[in-house]
Amino acid sequence: MTKVKVKNQKALNSAKNKLRRSVSFRKTKYGIVAKKWPVKKLKSLGKKIYKSQKEKVRSKPSKNQRVKDSVSGSLFGIERSMVEISGITNINFKKPYFEKDKILSHIKKQPYFTDGNFVLYQGDSIELLNDLPENSIDMIFADPPYNLSNGGFTCHAGKAVSVNKGNWDISNGLEEDFEFHKNWIRACHRILKPGGTIWISGTYHSIYKCGFALQMGNFHILNEISWFKPNASPNLSCRFFTASHETLIWARKDKKAKHKFNYGVMKNGIWPGDFIKKPGLQMRSVWAISPPQNGEKKFGKHPTQKPLELLKRIVLASTDKGDVILDPFAGSSTTGLAAIMHGRKFVGIDKEKEYLDLSKKRFKDLNIELKSKLL
Repeated sequence: MTKVKVKNQKALNSAKNKLRRSVSFRKTKYGIVAKKWPVKKLKSLGKKIYKSQKEKVRSKPSKNQRVKDSVSGSLFGIERSMVEISGITNINFKKPYFEKDKILSHIKKQPYFTDGNFVLYQGDSIELLNDLPENSIDMIFADPPYNLSNGGFTCHAGKAVSVNKGNWDISNGLEEDFEFHKNWIRACHRILKPGGTIWISGTYHSIYKCGFALQMGNFHILNEISWFKPNASPNLSCRFFTASHETLIWARKDKKAKHKFNYGVMKNGIWPGDFIKKPGLQMRSVWAISPPQNGEKKFGKHPTQKPLELLKRIVLASTDKGDVILDPFAGSSTTGLAAIMHGRKFVGIDKEKEYLDLSKKRFKDLNIELKSKLL
C-alpha cells in the first residue's frame, strides 16, 4: 500500500475535496472503493499532490496489505492497484478491464471450454470479435487461412501428401478472400487497445492481402519478420526455390500510441536453436526457429501448427504479465499455451471442434506440467 503524508492540513482538505468531486465512492470490506474510474484525472491530481509536497513515494505492499479477490487469477477477476492518499483509502487507479461484466459477458455464445485464464469459443471469428467491447484486448496473434486447399500436393516427411486441409482453407477467389481479410482485420482493430498490437503470420499466398488490409484498416506497421525454417521440406517439382520461410507482420492499432516492446528480454534472452541471434546483441528481424517438434504433436496436429518457440518469442516481445491475448484462428492453441506459460490471459476462437478438442488436451497437459513444477 502506498502512503503519502501531507503535512499542510489545508492542502489535505483540498486534495480530499477534489478527489470526492472527481469520483463517487461506496463502502466495502476493503474500505472506501471508487465506483467510477476517471483514470487520467486521478493520476494527474495524485502527481500534483506528490510534487507540491516533495514527498518520496515508496510502494512495496506486504502480504496482509494485498487485497485478495475470490476470483483473482481468473480472466474475470479485477486487477487492483490501490493507493492511500491522506486518509482516503483504496482508490483504484486502474480500470477493471477484465471484470466478468466488462469483456466476455458481451459474447452471446457460451465458451466451448474455460479454465481460469484460458478460454475457447467455437464459431465464426468475425461474429465473436464483433461481440467484444472496443479497446479491451492487449495483443492479437492471427494465423488466418492460406486458402491453399486446391487439390495439389506437397512434401511432408519425404512423402508426397495432399495440400487439402479442409473446407475452411478453400479459396473463394481473389476478391472474396481479400474481403474476408479486410473484415476480420477491421474487427480486430476495434477491440485492440490504442497501444495494442497485432501479429499476422502467412506465406506469399495470403500475407500480401493481409498487409494491404492492415494499411486500409488504419494500422501502423512496425516490423516484418522472416521466420526461417532450418529444416524445411524440399520442393517436389524441382522447378522453384524451396520455400523455407514464413512472414510475420507486426502492427500497432494507433500510429500515435505507445506500443509494448520488451527490448531487454529480446536482446538478452536465451533463444535455443536460433543460430542467427547472437548473445547480448539486438534481436534482428530474421528468426531461425524449427517447425513444431514431435512432443508438440503428441495429441494430434493442426495442418498449419506453429512451433511453441515462435509464439513464446512473440508473447514475450509484445506483452506483459496479466495482458489479454486473443487468437481469432486458434487451431491447436499454441498461442494460448505460450500465453499461459508466461502469465498472460488467453481467448481463442476456432470453427473446428476437432482442433478445439486438441487445444483442450494440450492445455490440460501443460497445466499438469506447470503444477508438477510447483510441487
